[in-house]
Amino acid sequence: MSAGVLIGAVVLIIGLGVAAQVIADRLSVPSVAFLLFAGVLVGPEGLELVSPDLFSTEALRAIVGLSVGIIVFEGSFHLSVDRVREAPRETLGLVTVGALVSLVGTAVAVRVALGADWDLAVLVGSLLIATGPTVITPIMNVVPVRERVAAALETEGIVNDVTAAVLAVATFEFVTSPGETPVVVLQAFGARLALGLAVGIGVGLTLAVLLRRVDLSTDNAPRNARLIVLVGALAAYALAETRLPEAGIAAAAVAGVTLGNADVPHEDVIAEFKGDVTLLVLSFVFVVLATLLSVSDLATLGLAGLAVVLAVVFLIRPLSVFLSTLGGRLSVRERIFVAAIGPRGIVPASVATLFAIELQNADQASILVGTVFLVIFVTVTFQGGLARHVAQALDVIPMHTIVVGGGRIGRELAARFESRGEEVVVVDSDEAAVERVRGEGHRAVLGDATDADTLEQAGAGNAAVVAAATADDDVNLVVAQFARSRYGVATVVVRANEPDNVAAFEDLDVETISASFAVADAMDDAIERPALAHWLADETRSGDVLEVELTAADADELTVQSLSADLPSGCLVVMVSRNGEDRVPDPDTGLRRGDHLTLVCQENEGMREAVERCRR
Repeated sequence: MSAGVLIGAVVLIIGLGVAAQVIADRLSVPSVAFLLFAGVLVGPEGLELVSPDLFSTEALRAIVGLSVGIIVFEGSFHLSVDRVREAPRETLGLVTVGALVSLVGTAVAVRVALGADWDLAVLVGSLLIATGPTVITPIMNVVPVRERVAAALETEGIVNDVTAAVLAVATFEFVTSPGETPVVVLQAFGARLALGLAVGIGVGLTLAVLLRRVDLSTDNAPRNARLIVLVGALAAYALAETRLPEAGIAAAAVAGVTLGNADVPHEDVIAEFKGDVTLLVLSFVFVVLATLLSVSDLATLGLAGLAVVLAVVFLIRPLSVFLSTLGGRLSVRERIFVAAIGPRGIVPASVATLFAIELQNADQASILVGTVFLVIFVTVTFQGGLARHVAQALDVIPMHTIVVGGGRIGRELAARFESRGEEVVVVDSDEAAVERVRGEGHRAVLGDATDADTLEQAGAGNAAVVAAATADDDVNLVVAQFARSRYGVATVVVRANEPDNVAAFEDLDVETISASFAVADAMDDAIERPALAHWLADETRSGDVLEVELTAADADELTVQSLSADLPSGCLVVMVSRNGEDRVPDPDTGLRRGDHLTLVCQENEGMREAVERCRR
């Protein structure tokens, strides 16, 4: 094959991949389905513009392997230990009990519906454990569920990608080695996982030391840091892969987690660069793999193949999720949402395709590739495309708070809201300010808050509160106008830096806090209400005062006394507000849905539990 043909094919593949990414972004769904369709379109089953013989088997294995290593590293780089702590029980359950139920359930479905041998059925089940960051992260970007839900799904995707790849190759060794016992699967799995952990931790720590201690040049430090990390990701994969096939995926994932939690300089620019590289290689790999896909592999499965997909989506996934999340923090609605979101991504697609090339039995290869890609097509198209609608129907997208301004006041507001369990997004146009906000553990959006696109990105359409806290009254005024008139935000609070601007803000019917008046009020409180003022001003205090709307299903059946019995120790209902009237209640005061309750709690954790009780 001439160099010109090869160059033309590569350019076409990359161009189609980028186009698929753009279309997917416009529709706010994962790009995998579009990438697979593009590959089939230009492959032998379509326009015949790209031939499967373009790359040799070994070259394809190397390209796909290194690409998957980069993709897995990038996904795991964003996996913060603090995020995992948002839902530790659910996360552990999904990567253990959930993975086991998925493996066994899928294997049984393939065996019963398709009549496959048990070893092949287990191989398909092993691959379909994986979900993966390539399909989960795009969904989480457009469906702003609670952090604990997103953390559980994203962690499951990263960990189960590794589990699926390593377990599948161990199972494949058993399938292709006559006379071996099932013990070889456990031995191969353990060996690859141990090697991946050792290499990944070593490479991750080495990269962290290099980034912290080596002089990367003042002018080009961010660029050099990005390049070092890219080489490190490839090295982690290669070092493990050259010893044991598919151990490289585990090594890349562990290296990414290790470096991502090491507090290294230039973390934001590294993450941005890695994301761009990942989009490029993801596009290339999926299109290339799809050119190898035979439509006849899907067609020959017929109704039996469809039965496997339905079992995976509507039976096995819900069962695995509900068993693995028992006793955790997720509500029933959130568990249903997690059960409805299980799209498969790059790992099952790439590994299944490479396995099919090596399988001698054509029928086995057809079942393997056909089943895996059919599940990918259906789950990505429907679960990815309908994710936001499902979340809205289940009412699991929480109303959140947008704080405009990442200065000291904005960061303090964000910290206070998050200590109460609220979802907070900080918006600022200064990159350094955004980096400080993220460094303190808050979500942040870089952009001009007077631009509607920036507010859309921050989730203004689903905001309960917008607090404009910048030092520029013009910015605060525009944000207040957008929040009130365009997005209908119920509570808009604005900082007025100049007393003369207070009237203009009040004309917008927004809560206005004058900087000078606020100082006077604080001094008055310190004189007239010293105990309360000192408690509220004490940064070390563990409790707070909060007003919450009563939306619980049994709200109309409650009294202050019966509700208080369900609240944590140290939490009191000190005021009930209804129809603009405030009153200090007695124990027998009846409550109604929509009442606003002022709570005082000694502990922040107690406050979060009290708020959840009032809302569920």
